[in-house]
Amino acid sequence: MAEHNETGILGEELASKFLEEKNYQIIERNWRWHKYEIDIIALDKDVLVFAEVKTRSNGSGENPKEAITKRKQKLILEAANAYIEESGLEYEARIDVLSVVLKQNKADIEHIIDAFGPEF
Repeated sequence: MAEHNETGILGEELASKFLEEKNYQIIERNWRWHKYEIDIIALDKDVLVFAEVKTRSNGSGENPKEAITKRKQKLILEAANAYIEESGLEYEARIDVLSVVLKQNKADIEHIIDAFGPEF
């Protein structure tokens, strides 16, 4: 497996644990819709959260959250709407971004709540 794939998997695992420690209930991980994947779908009390996780190693230079382009945002919103329609869940919803920067023996996680998108 390519190193960037392993980095992404580790970042998603750390982000899931981070959310669970904040009492989020993880519903799905890596939910696929057409060619797009939502990294984490969770409940934050009575809010359905679609979380995009971006992970970088310390030396990569780019801030992970800067990798979420307008096109990527549109895909996330379309996939989130598809999940809501398919699941039949009736919750308020939002998009969060978790930026994971891996450093030596630790990870810095920035959680951006309600990062973008129109109200559902």
